[in-house]
Amino acid sequence: MITIGQLAQYVGVSTKTIRVYHAKGLLAEPPRDASGYRRYTAQDLVELIKIRTLAESGLPLARIARLTAGSADDLRSAAAAAEAELSARIDRLLETRGRLHELATGNSPFLPGDVEQHLRRLHELGFSDRWIALERDLWILTFATDPATAHRYFVDQADAQADPVLGQLYLECDRAHDLSPDDPALDDLAVRIVDASLARYPAEELREQLADAALPQFVQASVNAGSPAWERLDTLIRRGLSRRVPTAGSGGSARPGGGPRE
Repeated sequence: MITIGQLAQYVGVSTKTIRVYHAKGLLAEPPRDASGYRRYTAQDLVELIKIRTLAESGLPLARIARLTAGSADDLRSAAAAAEAELSARIDRLLETRGRLHELATGNSPFLPGDVEQHLRRLHELGFSDRWIALERDLWILTFATDPATAHRYFVDQADAQADPVLGQLYLECDRAHDLSPDDPALDDLAVRIVDASLARYPAEELREQLADAALPQFVQASVNAGSPAWERLDTLIRRGLSRRVPTAGSGGSARPGGGPRE
């Protein structure tokens, strides 16, 4: 018979660990002898070695109690399940590490790389920091809520902003932010945007953009809230499209950055 200290020394664990195993029911706790000490047998030593080995293999303590008394098949099944769980955890950790690496290298975890590259190029095209920040937030929302079509919308708008004629309309929208809502320049800009939209997009597609949708309306209202001029420009564009696109309804669909396609 040996003491708990000797048992711990032989197996290579702490006495605290042995007491945890007692508390969790993994290792039976022997009664105290006449001198007040708990005495352990050779069988306790064998059981503790099994527990330590399974714990070091990564099996949860909750399963070990059943496995030490179970069959070899039980042990194999438990090991296979634990391995699968560990593999899934490793995959999640690797994914997390990849995201942290993207953050550490200055890349955005919220948007695809080509979108971020485009947003950086907008400075060269003359767009304001305010406009670029707005586009970034709206693209984050678009890719999160409509991932199936977000990239198609992005490619279309990036092409339009790079076009000399259409790009100028986007720039004028950007610069209209601080205009008075009564400025006649807004009326002229709205007409040219409607003309450009009708020339670029099929009527059916424009009807979809004008269809009633709660989220796009909410987003567009948030965009317009900071600029009475933008709010009036948006109203003029929608009114002009509704008049010229047959059977178009009211309301509208926000597109990141506004511009010719509203």
